[in-house]
Amino acid sequence: MKRFKALSPLFLLFFTVFSILTGCTNEQDAMSAKPANETKQTNNNDATSSNSSTAASSEQAAIPEKLKKPVKIAAIMQLSIGTFSSQYIAGVKEQVQKFGGEVQIYNADNDLTKMASYVETAITQNVDAILLDHGRADALEGPVKKAVAKGIPVVAFDNDLNIPGVTVIDQDDYSLAWKTLKTLAEDLNGEGNIVTIWVGGFTPMERRHVIYEAFKKRYPNIKEIAKFGTASANTALDTQTQMEAILKKYPNKGDIDAVFATWDEFAKGATRAIEQAGRTEIKVYGIDLSDEDLQMIQKPNSPWVATTATDPAEVGRVQVRFAYQKIAGEKTPNIYSLEPHLVKRSDLPDKQVSMSDLSQYIPGWGQSNVAISPWMKTLEAQVNKK
Repeated sequence: MKRFKALSPLFLLFFTVFSILTGCTNEQDAMSAKPANETKQTNNNDATSSNSSTAASSEQAAIPEKLKKPVKIAAIMQLSIGTFSSQYIAGVKEQVQKFGGEVQIYNADNDLTKMASYVETAITQNVDAILLDHGRADALEGPVKKAVAKGIPVVAFDNDLNIPGVTVIDQDDYSLAWKTLKTLAEDLNGEGNIVTIWVGGFTPMERRHVIYEAFKKRYPNIKEIAKFGTASANTALDTQTQMEAILKKYPNKGDIDAVFATWDEFAKGATRAIEQAGRTEIKVYGIDLSDEDLQMIQKPNSPWVATTATDPAEVGRVQVRFAYQKIAGEKTPNIYSLEPHLVKRSDLPDKQVSMSDLSQYIPGWGQSNVAISPWMKTLEAQVNKK
């Protein structure tokens, strides 16, 4: 009985985490199921009347009235650091360009007050839609509500906003963290010393930390011997300097078995410090991925052995498509989580690959097929004719 009571808090914690993960999956399934049902209904209509089906298809493919002229999008970022951010921006620009629109990128340099002011600026400029990258509800709720009241669609990425009419997409940070940490635990056979690199103040980081706290209880023989992290204009370099100090503090082989890096900028800095110190027995497990990261992971004897991620360019494209659907007057979900994928060095070929090649080696990579309306092909075709 005493043993049961001692285990109860741990059981409750894992039940909560399991519920979060299951809930995310159920939401994803529910959203995915709706288009499937709609497709089935369309097929039934096709079987009933081919003439009606043809008319319906033509109507569906018609470009919505509000999109018959180019639209203006404001993309407002809390911060833009590293290659993940640059590839996310590239995805946003690519999709907007395909639809014949214009996009203005605003970088708040990790200043939430400035980010909120950029939302106000976008409202004043009467843009057709606003995209948010990161940020926090306590700083953005006021101006975002003002945008919604004015009829300006808002789609946020990795944000904790909960406002009717605003679609929030994320990378399913709970799964991101768990897939990486589970791989780390399995590679260490459930015991060892680790260094964790994490920083608070960002919605995705807070979510990842929930899973990390559960991980520590699930694997009590994996000990955290150091924890640090700073988000700055030179995050990777600052992390490298901090990791070098940690390595000097723990100079012997076996003192540190692995590093859990909650952001690819952290993983890059830790990896470089470990390589320069000749301590490649220490393995790095990260979150997020870019072309630069892939080069480091595939480098011979690289300590960076695994990361869990979504395609940042695809995140940007999905966010834009949701925004265009909102402009068109279509209903979009309140939340949507893109499926993250574990990428291990052992799953990659010897030759160097890029993000665009990953789908050949990681099933499902970069293939979200979400927020797609029939008229989008018509719109792209019209833009290509110009």
